[in-house]
Amino acid sequence: MAVNPELVERKINLILQDLGELRKLARLDLSEYLADFRNEVLAERFLERIIGRVIDINYHLITEQTLSAPTDYHDSFTRLAKLDILTRNDADRFAKLAGLRNRLAHEYNGIDETIIHQAVKQAVKDLPAYIEAVKKYSSAQS
Repeated sequence: MAVNPELVERKINLILQDLGELRKLARLDLSEYLADFRNEVLAERFLERIIGRVIDINYHLITEQTLSAPTDYHDSFTRLAKLDILTRNDADRFAKLAGLRNRLAHEYNGIDETIIHQAVKQAVKDLPAYIEAVKKYSSAQS
């Protein structure tokens, strides 16, 4: 089996589109962000879509290389480190997205708006490194 570079590129393009919208929200300070409840709704949805696509990419890369799926979303990031796609530090940092995705999707104990605001800023800062690592790996496999 082989990595499908078109699938990876399509998912990355969708992530980049949503990341562009997320950047607009990241520019808001906390008081501006909290002033309109729609900001949180948009942030949550963009984060959920981005994280879902990142996890889709993870599963694709892993199953194409190891034939066994990760045990959970968090494991999908740590397995990328084992495949030398991400550094261990990056994998640990990005694995936190898996927990955020679950909280957003299942609304565990409600969602603190300040945590979402911080997650938006962190995602905008961190995700370009994930995208670069995945692109590099995908192009090397094709």
